[in-house]
Amino acid sequence: MLYRFLWLGTALLLAGCGSVGYYAQSVRGQLAIWHQARPISDWLAEPATDNALRNQLELAVRLRAFASEKLALPDNDSYTLYADLKRRYVAWNVFAATEFSVEPVTWCYPVIGCAAYRGYFSEAAAREFAESLRGQGKDVFVGGVPAYSTLGWFDDPLLNTVIHYPDAELAALIFHELTHQVVYVKGDTAFNESFATAVELEGTRRWFAAAEQPQLALAHRTVQQRERVVVELILKFREQLEELYQSGLAVDQMRARKASLFDALRRAYADTKAGWPGYRAFDAWFARDLNNAHLVALGAYHRHVPAFEALLRAAGGDLPEFYARVKELAELDPGERETRLAGLAAR
Repeated sequence: MLYRFLWLGTALLLAGCGSVGYYAQSVRGQLAIWHQARPISDWLAEPATDNALRNQLELAVRLRAFASEKLALPDNDSYTLYADLKRRYVAWNVFAATEFSVEPVTWCYPVIGCAAYRGYFSEAAAREFAESLRGQGKDVFVGGVPAYSTLGWFDDPLLNTVIHYPDAELAALIFHELTHQVVYVKGDTAFNESFATAVELEGTRRWFAAAEQPQLALAHRTVQQRERVVVELILKFREQLEELYQSGLAVDQMRARKASLFDALRRAYADTKAGWPGYRAFDAWFARDLNNAHLVALGAYHRHVPAFEALLRAAGGDLPEFYARVKELAELDPGERETRLAGLAAR
């Protein structure tokens, strides 16, 4: 592991003096997590571990084995450790877009390439950076991050930020983060996150099928279907906003129309969920002062999911074959990759 620290340290120096403070906080934050992480087996062997945590850790062990044995995801020590950070989120991501664009502002990093967000281990630091972007007239959104992947460079631990998730959500998270170790394209956040989301959806479906829990499987499928409806609704309005921003209207007219579309989106969500008593999954998202940056964050995780699902069907549901085809897409230049994904989604 030491050589990786040395390589990373060199990369940080090459990143330029102006970025040293940002990267230093990243290194400190990551080191603090590793310092607190212990093998799950140690937590299970500890008599003081409370029963609720013990049950969830035992579930995580089963999910981790299922991921490698049934989903062909990497078989390594990621998510075989656990750390209690004693906070709600491990990090906070800042998303931004210009006032009249649904395309993200991007930042580039030594290891992962360019991404549509900037992450901080301190919420205060994230919000301070967000305010600086607002001062430049940008639309900004700060979102808490419950977990993330180091792309296989290190053994990522499970964290208290996610361990008490319901079974389906914990399964989805483990499958999602492990998928980033299979294929990762530098500079293409939407490709990476949509691919991982497609695998988490398929993985949770197979998990419940293998566990022979038809009622839970049905309940989870209903949740997924409703989420798909809401996401498609949001992405439809994203397309309308994109058309608006390319319309050439005067700034004041465009600003008023933008506000009107976001209001219409809220009303459409309220109408949609009216037929789903008790449904609140997106209430917190819609309660925010929505702007283009919120669409950037959501679009990154869902934009290409239909394309990847079509590719999985074309592979006959064979996950290793599916991964091989995804790797072929990853090797294309960005324009051709986008065209191929659009063609798959159209199926």
